[in-house]
Formats: sequence, structure tokens, C-alpha cells
Amino acid sequence: MRLTKFTDIALRVLMVSAHDVNRTYTADEIARELKVSQNHLTKVIRDLAKTGILKTQRGSGGGFRLARAPHQITLGEVVRGLEGDSAIVECFRPDGGDCSLTPHCRLKGRLATAREAFLRDLDRTSIAECLSPAHAF
Repeated sequence: MRLTKFTDIALRVLMVSAHDVNRTYTADEIARELKVSQNHLTKVIRDLAKTGILKTQRGSGGGFRLARAPHQITLGEVVRGLEGDSAIVECFRPDGGDCSLTPHCRLKGRLATAREAFLRDLDRTSIAECLSPAHAF
């Protein structure tokens, strides 16, 4: 399964934020650190806040930080929160897609099983476990 660029950036934001959980980060500094568009990063931060993974604060001294300890945030939670039930093949679309093989095909069931196994594996890993202790951002 391929994650979107949006989710990739979100995971990197969380890893940077996990290095100092008491610090408030700004979108500008993280955009520079990760070499991504600040506009795009702002959307990532907004969605992470909607899922309850980040806390945001507006105004002077504002920014964002983790809402929970890094060991309490799993990769699976992040991927589910941002990717949702993404259609990895045509027949996964909410409208059923446009595939003439649907009535005779078992591919959807196999791919659904594989997707769930992938997410269950991500559920076993926290953001804290993805950090290299020797590397400080």
C-alpha cells in the first residue's frame, strides 16, 4: 500500500514534534526543516489537530505540539486518520467504482485483508519507536 505525500509529511511532522514534547513548533520552522510548502504543511497540521493528534494555538507564541506522548500515538492511528478508507483499487470507491469484473472477482476481498494486515502492523508501532535517539532535529 502506498501512503499519500500528505500522510508522509504528517508522519515526519510528528517525528520532529516528538523530540521535544513541551515545545511549541511553528509551521514556518517545520516547513523549512522538512523542505515542504508552508501552505501544504498548514493543511497537514490542521488535519492532525482534527484527529486529536496535535494541539494548536493561535496568536503570538502560537503553533502546534503533540496532544499526547509520542508512545501513545501509533502509525496506524495516523494513517487511518489521514488516509481514511482510501480506494486502493477501483472497486473500493464508495460508489463501487466502474469495473466490469466486480460480480466475478475476489480481488477486493484479498486486498481488503492485506490492507487490514498492513494497518494492524502499523498499530504496533508508535511515533516514539520511529525516533533515532542519536539524532536531534
